Amino acid sequence: MTKNRIIIGLVGATGSGKDTVANYLKEKYKAQLMRFADPLKETLSIYFDKFSKEDQQWLAVQFRNRFGDDILSRALRKRIDNGNGILLVNGIRFWEDFHFIKSYTDSYIIFVDVPQKLRWERVRNRGEKTDDEMSFEKFQETEQVETEKYVPEIGQKADFIIKNDKDLNYLLSEVDRVVGEITKT
Repeated sequence: MTKNRIIIGLVGATGSGKDTVANYLKEKYKAQLMRFADPLKETLSIYFDKFSKEDQQWLAVQFRNRFGDDILSRALRKRIDNGNGILLVNGIRFWEDFHFIKSYTDSYIIFVDVPQKLRWERVRNRGEKTDDEMSFEKFQETEQVETEKYVPEIGQKADFIIKNDKDLNYLLSEVDRVVGEITKT
């Protein structure tokens, strides 16, 4: 890699494979991983051992209403400003997040895209959060809340789109392809 710092923002709906992509970038490319949701998770973990996606969504809205739409970006700015190498910010959910990432030189947005029904099946199987066992109808409803509704629009403005509707090897090969394009520019 010839650049001092590359910032990659990941956007994708729940169950799209963002965490799989992020962990792969961390392992293979030594990316420093951070998430817009980290401050929310840290806050909730003070009070609860396990919490739901709905809890995180509610807290994000409260933080944004109280402290401004850029509150989660402000939480990450110092980490990014002091970082080198590949800095990966997972979980773009709002236009403010998108513009925050794009405000940096050598920044790229990757959209991990998966059909809704497949994402729902993946979420049900992973059992990561207390509300992962929801019906498909409930899953569809959760995608209309404020923290989720802009993801498809933002994804269409991404620099790269990875279709994650095949197997893991295909997904990882697509990540390698995108990183190759990013590092050669």
